[in-house]
Amino acid sequence: MKKSLIALAFGTLGLGIAEFVMMAILPYLAEDFRISIPVAGHFISAYAIGVCAGAPMLTLARKMQMKKILLLLGILMMTGNLLAALSPNYACMLAARFISGLPHGAYFGVASIVAEKLADKGKGSEAVSIMIAGMTIANLFGVPLGTSLSTLLSWRLTFLLVAVWAIIVIYYIWKWVPKVENLPDTGFKGQFRFLKTKAPWLILGGTMMGNGGVFCWYSYINPLLTQVSGFSAESISLLMVLAGFGMVVGNLAGGRLSDRYTPGHVASTTQLIICLALLGIFFFGHIHWVSAALMCVCTTGLFAVSSPQQISIIHFSKGGELLGAACIQVAFNLGNAIGAYVGGLPLQAGLGYEYPALIGAPVAFTGFILLAVFAKKCERKAA
Repeated sequence: MKKSLIALAFGTLGLGIAEFVMMAILPYLAEDFRISIPVAGHFISAYAIGVCAGAPMLTLARKMQMKKILLLLGILMMTGNLLAALSPNYACMLAARFISGLPHGAYFGVASIVAEKLADKGKGSEAVSIMIAGMTIANLFGVPLGTSLSTLLSWRLTFLLVAVWAIIVIYYIWKWVPKVENLPDTGFKGQFRFLKTKAPWLILGGTMMGNGGVFCWYSYINPLLTQVSGFSAESISLLMVLAGFGMVVGNLAGGRLSDRYTPGHVASTTQLIICLALLGIFFFGHIHWVSAALMCVCTTGLFAVSSPQQISIIHFSKGGELLGAACIQVAFNLGNAIGAYVGGLPLQAGLGYEYPALIGAPVAFTGFILLAVFAKKCERKAA
């Protein structure tokens, strides 16, 4: 495996911990800041809003060498997470989470282009999946580690860990990632021209709704597993490892299948499986082993669609590839924000922690419809 792709994956590993650990440690922040768990869910939304605000900055940096952009984004990652570790109150934590989210979409956008350029012929999707693999490894090891640190010591150490990791990311990007040829500059307006076509909107809409459906449930995974499925608080770290393992498998499988078949077909089929799994969690979430198994199905699917969506938007955003690739993460995190908010509504109404999965199922199904239309009407036509 190329060292350059490993260095890129180091970056997504740090971003993955910063994004996903919040779902597992919400109760600790809620207790520390003396707020409810649904209000603590706003920290998830703040990060997602930061992602949405940060991605368009790439239009201003389009003439900058892509390696330099990656280094600057690493510095921003370090800053945001250090501020999170030091936040004294709810408002400061919201601001820190917003800053932490700023480099996320932009990093994925630039790293996707770099990964595809560094890939061997016919291995573009697999190279992108290796870059994304850092995020899945974050869920396999980083999030459980962060959860354990929060349980045994303090949630602040988790964000301090990410800040330190960001320094390592900066070093290895500087050392291992070569300079790659910049994309042709189509001008400021040219960066947005691809949005006049139907395909990008179907991909972005499918990504947003698909992830939104999953995050209706996943945003409140900790209380679901403990209060509905009957797992102990001590077992959550191990369950997060199990969820992360599903993400690793899903990501690698999605990349390889997309090189063999079409990315749109892989993404839409996977999204349908996720819908069925969310319904299963609602009806059978009280059975602990079924809840754990369906959790793995959902997390496997969540990342099995990632590289197909990422490579699809690059292929259908000619002239604005950097912005297009970053917009996938905007859509992903908008889905996270929508999911965290919508999933919290039944909880605020006094319903049980299994109801966010029920709310998520039709949201995820909408994502399936959009991706299926893309695969049939746009991808097949382009082929």
